[in-house]
Amino acid sequence: MPDTLLSTHQLCAFYGDFQALYDLDISVAAGEVVAIIGANGAGKTTLLRSIAGLCENESQQVQYRGMSIGAQRADQIAFNGIALVPEGRQLFPSLSVEENLIIGGQTKRHGPWNLQSVYQLFPILQERRQMPSTQLSGGQQQMVAIGRALMANPDLILFDEISLGLAPVIIKTIYEALPGIIGEGLSAMIVEQDISKALSVSSRFYCLQEGRSALAGDSQTVAREDISKAYFGVD
Repeated sequence: MPDTLLSTHQLCAFYGDFQALYDLDISVAAGEVVAIIGANGAGKTTLLRSIAGLCENESQQVQYRGMSIGAQRADQIAFNGIALVPEGRQLFPSLSVEENLIIGGQTKRHGPWNLQSVYQLFPILQERRQMPSTQLSGGQQQMVAIGRALMANPDLILFDEISLGLAPVIIKTIYEALPGIIGEGLSAMIVEQDISKALSVSSRFYCLQEGRSALAGDSQTVAREDISKAYFGVD
């Protein structure tokens, strides 16, 4: 695609001797939301970690705005405009809500996101801005993790298991906030085990199976039978 923002090229990833990704080719266009689906252990989190600089890769295996970034450090990638909302939130437990958010703004990138706009998106965080992050509910901690990533004013935001372990009412709140986030011109990759949720907010998807792309296509027209076969590795 001529407006490709990010792409991977025969991306492989390892944890020691264990290979987690095999020659994976994916792409995200500017302003696009792409869903990454698949069962546990399919390689979804490893894909996002590779893009965010948390797994070692060869430089040319990840391309961003025409640059080879596969070998860059995580902080360099963040300053270039890619932000990760990690699985499990991974907030700084010794810091308040607001301090966690401020850390996300250390890239000093220009854009629409600051404390005021994050608080407008998630008003409960303003009410609890001085509280230690560990005293928040799981859903509120997820809001802080999203807000921290937005404070970096990224061009591409990576959501890893955005609804994992959250109550349905909180999941609904977070997904209702997504159009306001993406509407600011962001591109996004969403890793999600809830296939219906993932497809509802994305234009395209990739289904991973044992570290490989088993199926890719249009989120709105794909047949659920095809997804089931790819998801479970059924021919």
